[in-house]
Amino acid sequence: MQRLNILSLSAITALGLAFLSDNAIAQQKSLKEQLVGTWLFVSSIDTQKDGTKTDRWGPSPKGTLVFDANGRYVLAINRSDLRKFASDRVDQGTAEENKAVLQGSIFHFGTYSVNEAEKMVTSQIEGGSFPNLFGGAQKRVITSITADELKYTNPATTIGTTTDVVWKRAK
Repeated sequence: MQRLNILSLSAITALGLAFLSDNAIAQQKSLKEQLVGTWLFVSSIDTQKDGTKTDRWGPSPKGTLVFDANGRYVLAINRSDLRKFASDRVDQGTAEENKAVLQGSIFHFGTYSVNEAEKMVTSQIEGGSFPNLFGGAQKRVITSITADELKYTNPATTIGTTTDVVWKRAK
């Protein structure tokens, strides 16, 4: 009789595991495992100290964020309304053209670590478009993550705001 109960319990457990949703299985993954992959930029809202909200990337921004399983990352974002240079050479942009590109884009790369308990990602920046960040660290607080969407807050941007950022997983 006890053996029959154990077999029944085992069968019920196996059946229950077979019906777990993808979200339940994803929740069993570590935060780092959930982050690994390629993400496409959706939106970013900057909040000033006075509560004013702005969207510095404008309509239809473009961007990619990649986390690899070995702890390396690359992030690139740019406005979609950047004008082409008059010259077809990257090294012959005017001061005005170069300024527009610098103000309308950001990229950086390096290594990252994850604090599972605090739901925080810390990037160690090795290089990018803003040399003042080189060698520094930036923290992002993960506010939500699913198989298809990543949301985080940057509590201290280089422009003095707090930013809420949304990414979708690349397919």
